[in-house]
Amino acid sequence: VVRQPVPKGRYVFIFLLFPAIFGITSAVTHYSIPEEMVAGSVVANLATDLGLDLKTLTKRRIRLDVISNRKYLDINKETGDLYIAEKIDREYLCNIKTSSCFLKMDVTVDNPERIFNIELEILDINDNAPHFRRDTMHLDISESTPVGERFSLNNAVDPDFGSNSIKTYYLTESEHFDIDIQSGRDGSKFTNLVLKKPLDREKQATHNMILTAVDGGVPARSGTASIIVRVLDVNDNAPKFDKDSYTINLTENSPIGSLVLKLNASDLDKGSNSDIVYAFSLYTSEKKQQTFSLNPENGEIRVKEIVSYEDFKIYDMEVIATDKGGNPLSGQCKLTILINDMNDNHPEISIKSFSMSSHISEDAPPGTVVALMGVTDLDSGMNGKMVFSLPKDIPFDLKPSPDGNFYSLVTKEYIDKESKSSYDITITAKDLGTPSPTFAQSPYTFYVAENNKPGNAVFSLSVVDIDEGENARVSYSIDRMNSDQGVTSFLSINEANGTVYSLRSFDFESLKTFQFFVVATDSGTPSLSSNVTVNVFILDYYSPGANTFIHCCENLNIRPKWL
Repeated sequence: VVRQPVPKGRYVFIFLLFPAIFGITSAVTHYSIPEEMVAGSVVANLATDLGLDLKTLTKRRIRLDVISNRKYLDINKETGDLYIAEKIDREYLCNIKTSSCFLKMDVTVDNPERIFNIELEILDINDNAPHFRRDTMHLDISESTPVGERFSLNNAVDPDFGSNSIKTYYLTESEHFDIDIQSGRDGSKFTNLVLKKPLDREKQATHNMILTAVDGGVPARSGTASIIVRVLDVNDNAPKFDKDSYTINLTENSPIGSLVLKLNASDLDKGSNSDIVYAFSLYTSEKKQQTFSLNPENGEIRVKEIVSYEDFKIYDMEVIATDKGGNPLSGQCKLTILINDMNDNHPEISIKSFSMSSHISEDAPPGTVVALMGVTDLDSGMNGKMVFSLPKDIPFDLKPSPDGNFYSLVTKEYIDKESKSSYDITITAKDLGTPSPTFAQSPYTFYVAENNKPGNAVFSLSVVDIDEGENARVSYSIDRMNSDQGVTSFLSINEANGTVYSLRSFDFESLKTFQFFVVATDSGTPSLSSNVTVNVFILDYYSPGANTFIHCCENLNIRPKWL
């Protein structure tokens, strides 16, 4: 029998009424209602549906037994209505997904006693949105993963049933990923993340997407979860230097330890795949590796032995940067060090021949060759060009050879033995170079007692510059690049006179020794400079009468400077 709508907002129900078979027990009566009906809503009029006289119903004893741990329904004895006593949640009542969910009841009426069996079907409504058990899913995927690879995702859950359950998934637009939706035997949906374009960690290390689950209800409900893909690095990038080749000018006689160049290579990879070790290549000769040191960790190239322009003018080297990946990759650069000449060599004169065993006839004509000399200066440029001079008022002159490598001592007039029978001749050779300032000693070693007063002079340096005027005016400075880190925080130098001052009090327990470099630059054009290594040792404070010893290194200068 199909009941049509009745007043008081009653619902449409389908039920079957069968005649009693065993006397007091009737056939099962079926009703269907949607879940979540509000308390007080009428399900059906039992008096009418069960054939009970409403006039006598109030005088008879009637009882409703619901097979449940909660009293969801009750009977109004005045009207005979079966009504909702407590809101029914289908997902709570039937927590296992099933196509049907029933609430069974028995209605017992006395005088005469009759029992009615009632089944109430609870219909699903779309009252639940899909949701993910985790709001965020993290995936670690190697950048070497092939296209088409699949990765399982956590599925969303929806307690609703049938068309109200999850229908499909959507993924926010992604250049590299898509989803593949599959259906289980029970109709449930699950999805995989599919790689559709190769990953490159160096271009994009993280991919953020939103996965949306949508049910089939009307209106549809949805739930979302974030997907964060972290791209794992593989060693697919070789270290690369800032430049393919470097050309550096280095003044000869630079102090040992001077910084020539700090190479820098970078690797786009991550972790140990980007950790770099520097080394000279096999194309760099042993001699060059003995002359220059290379720090494998930071790429610093420093002077290892004194370099001389006269020995080598150019050093060509190749440096390799290798990462620490499982399959290490390398990059290389070329380095050319040009040695700048200093005027550090004196002209040399060698007598090649001396005619007639140092004797000359007084009737020898002017231009007679007395001696032949070779002249050399190992320096280059103006530093190697020379001028010669003879004492005045002697009857001799110097004539250069066409190539300038030899000079002839010749007579410039007839010689009169009666007026002078012998000559002592001094030939002076002088180059045309301009000397750079020269420190009085190299290196310097100083000893400073701890607990010194800040601001006091602790030692001084001096240079010699044989030039004159502005070319001889020298300024001093601390070479920050080559010196130990932080030296300028506790020392300063007077740029005019080379006096070094302490900026703080030294403590032997925290600082026992340090090294720094001082540069002396003249005011000529172009300016010339030289540098020197300064080693400083802090001495432990000694109190008379105390059982204290002063510790010092062996082979120290026996005449140190104390200030």
